[in-house]
Amino acid sequence: MTLTQRSSAEHMAVSFARVLRGAGLSVPLDSVLTFVSALGLTSITDRDAVYWAARATLIRRPEDQPLFDRAFTVFWEQRSSTTEPEESTTESVTLLVDDDDLAGDADSTEHQGETVHLRFSAIETLRDKDFAAYNAAELAESTHLMQRLHVMGPRRSSLRLVSTRRRGARHDMRATVREALATSGEPLHLRHRTHGARQRRLVVLLDISGSMEPYSRAMLRFMHAALVGRQRVEAFTFGTRLTRLTKELAQRDPDRALSRASAQVPDWSGGTRLGESLRTFNDTWGVRGMARGAIVVIVSDGWDRGDPRILAEQMSRLSRVAFRTVWVNPLKVTPGYAPLARGMAAALPYVDDFVEGHSLAALERLADVISAD
Repeated sequence: MTLTQRSSAEHMAVSFARVLRGAGLSVPLDSVLTFVSALGLTSITDRDAVYWAARATLIRRPEDQPLFDRAFTVFWEQRSSTTEPEESTTESVTLLVDDDDLAGDADSTEHQGETVHLRFSAIETLRDKDFAAYNAAELAESTHLMQRLHVMGPRRSSLRLVSTRRRGARHDMRATVREALATSGEPLHLRHRTHGARQRRLVVLLDISGSMEPYSRAMLRFMHAALVGRQRVEAFTFGTRLTRLTKELAQRDPDRALSRASAQVPDWSGGTRLGESLRTFNDTWGVRGMARGAIVVIVSDGWDRGDPRILAEQMSRLSRVAFRTVWVNPLKVTPGYAPLARGMAAALPYVDDFVEGHSLAALERLADVISAD
């Protein structure tokens, strides 16, 4: 696909995605990128080919198909009748939604077109773009991609016993006798049970101090995506104090969850007391049980106003009870970076994995680290 053809495909994909979103459908950014790739394998002037490429990549629920069909019909007709060249970066699209719940009084409703401003470079580079360079729209768009990250983590043996067909496991006499009642007390099959497996708890502690301000908003979205995407997740923020946000981020709606979490945190963009905050976590939750056998992820640049000896002591306590300790530092990607900050240098000996956290691509690698056995 030539550069001109790719530009035309991107123009069409972004324009139609905006129309679908305006109609109330959910269209994540990764679906739009897949649609662009699909258009590269067909002709963007072939209506049927474009329709099936869009339908296969942009909708996932059967109940969205009728609205999708109406939106595509209007979009294609207006695209065919426009006199603007394909390279144009602006396209006006008017979509009439034939729905009583959305339209209200059909006789008095005025439908206005939507002007779509396309910026292909932002879409191309969003995955690798540094969070510090995001604008508000890109930050909101990144939420959809974060929700698709698979932050699973390894499993651990549970005390709960479950049925199994594996020979060598302990006999399940209750199940064997219960089944024998159906055969006049004759046990035809010997049942077994063994210890089941459960997901390890994931604990995320996010630094929201002033030095982390360009990254803390994006990382809060990652915490929300991890919490709603799996079970057994605990979320905390810390600056001058430690705040637990598990309940606030448990809302599936990202806007509502982030709003509630922001209102709960009193020390945004303040100072940092890593050692004291970690000691509060260890004394109140971590060492008492929350961090035992868990994967603990600390997101911080390591700048600390407190005594680094306190941080080293608390990291040592945490590393003795946690399954794995991961430190995420957005500054690690900086050329020539070295962990010279007092807090970072004090904590590093007790860290199992030291990773970046400056972009969506870095968060994908973080998800892989968390999921590793």
